[in-house]
Amino acid sequence: MATNATVVLKQSKKDALSKEALLRAYRTMLTARRIDEKILILLKQGKAFFHIGGSGHEAAQVAAAAALRPKHDWSFPYYRDMAFALHMGMTPKDVLLIALHRAEDPATGGRQPQGHYGRADLRMPTQSSPTGTQYLQAVGVAMAAKKERSQEVVYVSSGEGATSEGEFFEAVNWAAREAYPVIFFIQDNKFAISVPVTQQTAGASIYEATAGFKGLERYDLDGSNFFDVHTAMVKAVERARKGGGPSLIRANVVRLLPHSSSDDQFKYRSKEEIERDKARDPIPMMTHFLIEEGFITDKEANDLQAEVKREVDEAAEWAESRPLPEPSTVEQHVYGVSHAHPPKDFVEPQHTGPRVVLVDAINHALKEEMERNPRMVIFGEDIADGKGGVFTATKGISTKFGTERAFNSPLAEASIVGVAIGMALKGWMPVPEIQFGDYIWPAFMQIRDEMAMFRYRSNGTWSCPMVIRVPVGGYIHGGHYHSQCIEAIMAHIPGIRLAFPSNAADAKGLLKAAIRGDDPVIFMEHKGLYRQGYAATPEPDADYILPFGIAAKRREGNDISVITYGALVQKSLEAARKLEEKGISIEVIDLRTINPLDDDAIFASVKKTGKVLVAHEDTITAGFGAEIAARIVQNCFEYLDAPVMRIGALDTPVPYSPPLEDAMLPNERKILAALEELASY
Repeated sequence: MATNATVVLKQSKKDALSKEALLRAYRTMLTARRIDEKILILLKQGKAFFHIGGSGHEAAQVAAAAALRPKHDWSFPYYRDMAFALHMGMTPKDVLLIALHRAEDPATGGRQPQGHYGRADLRMPTQSSPTGTQYLQAVGVAMAAKKERSQEVVYVSSGEGATSEGEFFEAVNWAAREAYPVIFFIQDNKFAISVPVTQQTAGASIYEATAGFKGLERYDLDGSNFFDVHTAMVKAVERARKGGGPSLIRANVVRLLPHSSSDDQFKYRSKEEIERDKARDPIPMMTHFLIEEGFITDKEANDLQAEVKREVDEAAEWAESRPLPEPSTVEQHVYGVSHAHPPKDFVEPQHTGPRVVLVDAINHALKEEMERNPRMVIFGEDIADGKGGVFTATKGISTKFGTERAFNSPLAEASIVGVAIGMALKGWMPVPEIQFGDYIWPAFMQIRDEMAMFRYRSNGTWSCPMVIRVPVGGYIHGGHYHSQCIEAIMAHIPGIRLAFPSNAADAKGLLKAAIRGDDPVIFMEHKGLYRQGYAATPEPDADYILPFGIAAKRREGNDISVITYGALVQKSLEAARKLEEKGISIEVIDLRTINPLDDDAIFASVKKTGKVLVAHEDTITAGFGAEIAARIVQNCFEYLDAPVMRIGALDTPVPYSPPLEDAMLPNERKILAALEELASY
């Protein structure tokens, strides 16, 4: 591998590019460099606020892009990938609209800083800031491409620092095992901000660290050498297109700028080291090659550089003239339309099917929707037959629909959600299962920063409708790690819908609505209700859809309202029946969905009774009941005849032993006591 400016660039005859292609590549490299320089000027002028440059990476990025088919192949670039994005089809105007946070920015509409590239027609999903999350999404797109037999290839890149993320290794593992058409393109500039690669990666080489992945082709290259990188990319792309599986390309590049505009690399790098990097600047190398090989004269090179400078300056001037986003649009594109406006005239039918328990209603809904939608897939830990899920919710599905559409995933929650996001981006409907709510947290970055944000951060250009099914809740003697409720944390995330049914009919109708919707949904199934007789109902037919955002009045009453959901619906009804014997009339409202929340049903009930108990299973402190109580106080204060009361679990983990669990969780006895206290006001 060359380490100085005396490196000689050579094209192999086999992979030789035409003069036109070479000059286009050179122009892209020059353009990316000039945009880096221009944005730094705009930043000093106070017109831009942040910049992450790719100077030094241009040869590797353009060589990679030159081996792909724009608008056919998919790409998940990272924040330094400007030259790659330009060569795939983004324009200097596009990039400068992003840098200047303008409304017409094609990637984000001014919602994200510079470096978040993307354009839908280029099959380049708008990227996010977290490092490494894109790898699993790329694997999801590649999985869908393989199922479609489309011969599409997926490029995904990062610096060497992001390969320290566990999600990188999860992505490589899944892609290598299943021979997915992914190219992992690692631009190793030896620094993750200020931390050297020797403090990041065993052996200071991700090429070496990935040696044990059977099925992964690997390349270790001089990233300043355009032709070495292009030759390797051509091989990797050809292999992926033919079904040979993934490749990893480590392109050893130089970083000619600080990590970002807020960084001072002289604090952690020596002058001598920076000068050595400058000696490997790929643009002088490419200029020298083109002149020496007769593709361009020295004068033509100078003229081209001047032309590119003018073009970038003009693009910047044009972008600066374009409008900023309208403040009134700030709330747009958080959600889709399918769950946004629950029908006010919805009338729940009388279901006439045979009585069904909740877990079987889930199973039937999944099977019916699989028959209806050939692009729906189900996967997760142990979901395929023999096991059929640890609660049998997916029993019989892989046998009926085959393991191409219902299959076991690795035991890796981030993988499950990240791959599902990629499939959703490609137009599939993934319905993954997380085995227990307690174990969803490794996927939290994919849920919060990716799944929930895709529509908003792309200004409505991209969305990833999908449904994460997850068993939650206690009352089963499951202890700390099989009993958690997760709705309060998830409700804090704009962009995802939340369902929490209390009975079989609602579970079936809501799950079908979720699968047919255009938003990502977390569908919470209380494992303590799966086979309870009181949660069983006559089964709805295959056409029944229960819209999100419509609460159910489970019991009519005049004295006190109970606002609840999940397992506490039945416990509240039992308490209400006992109070009826004392002449106290309790109304019970079952929310059914947490987002959207049926405020109208809540407020109407509270205004009628004047007293309210908010009951939920999660801990009291920061439980979702606090949000309900706040809304009631803000909107119904003048109707209240008593303080808003809440009941929930104690602020401890859920213990294992039954007496301790009973002491910690809310129950009928505790609800009854709270209602009696309210009644005494």
